[in-house]
Amino acid sequence: MNLGNAIKNQRKIIGMSQGELAKQIQKTQSYLSLIEKNKKEPNLSVLKEISEVLEIPLPILFFKSIEDTDIKEDKKFIFNSLDAIINSVFLDEK
Repeated sequence: MNLGNAIKNQRKIIGMSQGELAKQIQKTQSYLSLIEKNKKEPNLSVLKEISEVLEIPLPILFFKSIEDTDIKEDKKFIFNSLDAIINSVFLDEK
């Protein structure tokens, strides 16, 4: 699971800088950088703020943090199918 990478990827998808996100959630850019590098674990209220600013439901942000190594080989097809659906519904990706 790589929550920091999921935050960083979504931030980039919507074209937001790290500094802009940090300002909107009223945290320092260095703190947000530590979150994106998985060196700090934010509490649930901070994650909720981040997800709101990034325009992604928090459960979807958690889903997007799942890494390939987290999934059993025989479940990867299902996961990838769900990922494609989630991308088209929540992230406007094609």
